[in-house]
Amino acid sequence: MELPLNEILHNMTFKQFLSLALIVLGAFTFQSCETESKKTGNAQFVNPFIGTGGHGHTFPGATRPFGMVQLSPDTRLEGWDGCSGYHNTDSIVYGFSHTHLSGTGVGDYCDILLKPCIGDVFWNNGHKSSPDSGYASYFRKQSEVAEAGFYSMELEEGIKVELTTTERVGFHRYTFQNAKNAHIIIDLEHRDMLLDAHLEFVNDSTVRGFRRSKSWAEDQHVFFYAVFSKSFESELVVREYNTSPDTTKKLITKAALKFNLKQEEEVLVKVGISAVDLEGAKKNLEVEIPDWDFDQKRKEASDAWNTELAKIDVDGEEDDKIIFYSALYHTMVVPNLFSDVDGRYRKMLPKDSIPQESKIGQLAAGENQYTIFSLWDTYRATHPLYTIIDEKRTNQYIRTFLRQYKDGGQLPVWELAGYYTGCMIGYHSVPVIADAYLKGIDDWDASLALEAMQHSATMPQLGLPSYLKNGFIPTGDEPESVSKTLEYAYDDWCISQMAKALGKDEVYDEYITRTQSYKNLYNPQNGFLQGRRNGGWYGPFVPEEVNFNYTEANGWQYSLAVPQDVSGLIDLMGGNENFVSHLDKMFSASSETEGRHQVDITGLIGQYAHGNEPSHHMAYLYNYAGQPWKTQERVSQILEIMYQNAPDGLSGNEDCGQMSAWYVLSSMGFYPVCPGSKQYVIGIPLFDNVSINLENRNTFKITRQGQGKYIESATLNGQSLNASFITHEQISAGGKLEFQMGKEPNKSWGIGEENQPTSSIKDDEFVAVPSVSARSRTFEDSLVIEIAAPNEKAAVIYSLQSKSGIDTNLYYEPFTIHESTVVSAIAITKEEKVSKKVEADFKKIKGGRSIVLKSEYSNQYSAGGDNALIDQLRGGREFRTGEWQGYREDLEAIVDLGEPQNISSVSLSCLQDIKSWIFFPKEVSIHCSKDGNEWTSIGAISAPSIKDNEYGAFTYEYNSKLGCNTVRFIKVKAKNYGECPAWHLGAGGTTWLFVDELMIN
Repeated sequence: MELPLNEILHNMTFKQFLSLALIVLGAFTFQSCETESKKTGNAQFVNPFIGTGGHGHTFPGATRPFGMVQLSPDTRLEGWDGCSGYHNTDSIVYGFSHTHLSGTGVGDYCDILLKPCIGDVFWNNGHKSSPDSGYASYFRKQSEVAEAGFYSMELEEGIKVELTTTERVGFHRYTFQNAKNAHIIIDLEHRDMLLDAHLEFVNDSTVRGFRRSKSWAEDQHVFFYAVFSKSFESELVVREYNTSPDTTKKLITKAALKFNLKQEEEVLVKVGISAVDLEGAKKNLEVEIPDWDFDQKRKEASDAWNTELAKIDVDGEEDDKIIFYSALYHTMVVPNLFSDVDGRYRKMLPKDSIPQESKIGQLAAGENQYTIFSLWDTYRATHPLYTIIDEKRTNQYIRTFLRQYKDGGQLPVWELAGYYTGCMIGYHSVPVIADAYLKGIDDWDASLALEAMQHSATMPQLGLPSYLKNGFIPTGDEPESVSKTLEYAYDDWCISQMAKALGKDEVYDEYITRTQSYKNLYNPQNGFLQGRRNGGWYGPFVPEEVNFNYTEANGWQYSLAVPQDVSGLIDLMGGNENFVSHLDKMFSASSETEGRHQVDITGLIGQYAHGNEPSHHMAYLYNYAGQPWKTQERVSQILEIMYQNAPDGLSGNEDCGQMSAWYVLSSMGFYPVCPGSKQYVIGIPLFDNVSINLENRNTFKITRQGQGKYIESATLNGQSLNASFITHEQISAGGKLEFQMGKEPNKSWGIGEENQPTSSIKDDEFVAVPSVSARSRTFEDSLVIEIAAPNEKAAVIYSLQSKSGIDTNLYYEPFTIHESTVVSAIAITKEEKVSKKVEADFKKIKGGRSIVLKSEYSNQYSAGGDNALIDQLRGGREFRTGEWQGYREDLEAIVDLGEPQNISSVSLSCLQDIKSWIFFPKEVSIHCSKDGNEWTSIGAISAPSIKDNEYGAFTYEYNSKLGCNTVRFIKVKAKNYGECPAWHLGAGGTTWLFVDELMIN
């Protein structure tokens, strides 16, 4: 039935009426009050929309280089692709907030939201319903404008939004085409969990307040001071708000500021923010924007970007220049200022309670504190780029690290808003510090830095005790054991180099040994760096499998993660030919991965994953093995296909500048494979002319002549250059690097040991551990044990510890054990150099039982294989160590006891960790049978009292007291929870069922 027009209009909301009017009348044109921005300098080539589509996770809004404020639209409030608060495919905007993350894989920020509106006041944002039910708006996609330091969009209601910033202040200009019932919403509840908040009016044009929130940073403070160009009438929302599970308090969290405006009239808003206090926010505003000249501040923002982007000049195709300067821009969006104009900052402190006045630090004049250090990502290329073009801030970053060490007791790994998130692995402040020091960037206390570096390397957490004891981390001791072992080993090399430069020989000797721990993970049978389990190898091993032995990766992507000793890895793999073959196979393999789905593994060329950081150095490794033309091929391919001038122009998360830093450095023709080394490995220059304008006033120029993707020849300062690397000193001194390019590879350029980059450890003291293997960890009668030496130069001495005593022998051949035994083994060379000890525990169990699984477990969660549920080995509370068996369906298992027995109880141990989609089964049922054909149901056991929405890791035994006499078969069924519930981040996805031991007494 069609309604008459007057009834349609009567039923419309004000927003719907305006939207219809705009469609009927056509798009309106604002009488712009802005001065047309003349695009000059390198900032004109910045496209902030690059990375806002796909999985780039960037934001398009206004910010200054390394500024505290990132003023940007919030169009997406949840989900992995909403980490920055914006996605290019969205058409609804919830408002404009003052802090945003750039390219992270976890969401946070979007603090202090302002939203201009007309019509009725709505206190909710309309999320998960429609903008018509809240203050959100549809916006015109074609109206969006994003430049370095400026952003603009037009809302369907007829409001033009323009944004610019200073370092610590956001500047808004709202032009209301239709001014009826114009108002601005301030919402402090926006996005993440609120812990505390307050709003108050200083006068009829000034608002101040704060929000304290919990998300990725579990205790974030943002204070604000907002001044409006027009006076307003106001409404406040006072509500009962849960600030903890046990307390409720009244918070003022929202305000509606009402303005009496004429058509086309502007309202300007200046918002200063601070992590310290209200006074800090006010001072930041008063110092940085004392007037109301929006266009001038927009120009100053553009000028600030031009100054920073002028550090590198490139000459090439316009599209390539846009990609380049947008990438350079993204390397300068973070880290962010974290200190106020008066030098105060919020300290990074431990979680325990500390008086408020002790949480604020004071800097010396001219010093800055910074935040957002995504170091697992950025140590690789972003910080090395800063050592070339931004020595001043590099010094400030490291001084920030050292203050965080003194304030909070440790160097940052992934620090956010003065909070230690505990995210990611390694201790990658260390390579940033060592790389800077060894390049002569050392305006900080080097002795304190070495102390802090050693402290990070000896903390009793994240598998480090196991690493120090064993020389590697066994899979059962810690999740992501392979990745952690490899990254600790690299960081230890950086400590050794720093110690050597400081003349600390004992420290050098200790850490140069530790850095070779990667050799304990090399499996000569398959040529991969592989997890170690119970003295042997984790299996079944599939290099394409993504599992929790690795961090966001698989065996292909971590078996080349030895930047500190590429030569040593080449030797392990059997020489240059085998090493190159391994690289070739990786790039040419199928791009299909197995195991768990890992959203970060993107941008695949074979099993090379450019969308995630562990792969970033790999294309350059051919240079170390005497085939640099293959590096040139691969780098050219990656530059061409993984970066585009488009919203989805990044192959993965931007990750706080790392994805872009790879492009900046690689397109200039070189890359820092091993930060901490002064060498940059040559790939292929993309641009005809590059000028790096250094802080020491020198200029390093790079030119290319000729067509093609291969280097025919090169000269440095007019002298022939046959080396496939250059040094930091050569760049810093200024000069000219010239390449002659060709369409066919020159297989004589860059060849020879003297012309290859060096990455080797001159240390003959290290001996890798042997491996101990058997068909299983448990046995019924006897078990054959084999021990393999790490190489042909070593012998093995082993000991057997059992109830019969201890027996030590030189290993010659496999042997058999008949009782529970701990096997210990060391490798020893002719020079009597000895490895660390490796241990394997084998347990004799009661025999006669077998199991048939009617369900299929995941290979990555096999817990050792088909017999895992009856092997009498129990897993802990950490599912990622591989000791639990995981199913994505109902479980059905039948145990054959071998002969009729009387059964008193049956229990099934299960795990719940809802953050990882692992839920307790809804029900477990037990059945008995004498012949395996006719079954008697003993009953069903319901789920435990632990709530299905309670975060944390929990174990529970579904136990049934039985009175079954003379039965031979036991059947256990466990019903999978089903889909993730609607409130869960993975709503609608299939949950996991994790089981460990099926115990029959």
